[in-house]
Amino acid sequence: MKPPCEIVVWYVIPAIRSELAKELLNLGMKQKDVSELMDITQPAVSQYITDKRGSGIKLNDDVRQMIKDFARQLSEGKATKADLIPRTCKICKSVKTVDVLEQLNIDKSDLGEDCQTCMGSEAE
Repeated sequence: MKPPCEIVVWYVIPAIRSELAKELLNLGMKQKDVSELMDITQPAVSQYITDKRGSGIKLNDDVRQMIKDFARQLSEGKATKADLIPRTCKICKSVKTVDVLEQLNIDKSDLGEDCQTCMGSEAE
């Protein structure tokens, strides 16, 4: 069993980045500009938008809306590259642990008591 922090690194953050890259492209940005803004390589952007990365889980509608709003703010200049880490963390913390565990077929009872909140939300 992977610890919850590893699940976040392998599944949650890539899913958020994938959705953000797709939204920025939908708003008219070029892959090169998205890569510079997100501080990732252009090939990484390409992998996110083709679902070669970040497609291990599906984010719920509330989380996707948060990402969409952030992408719009970035494209309009109301948010900057400096906002990327704190906003990604905020979005990550809004991901429901139980949703991720269900998608990965992990029984929440397999998590130790200390791990119940590791992914940012309660494992309900």
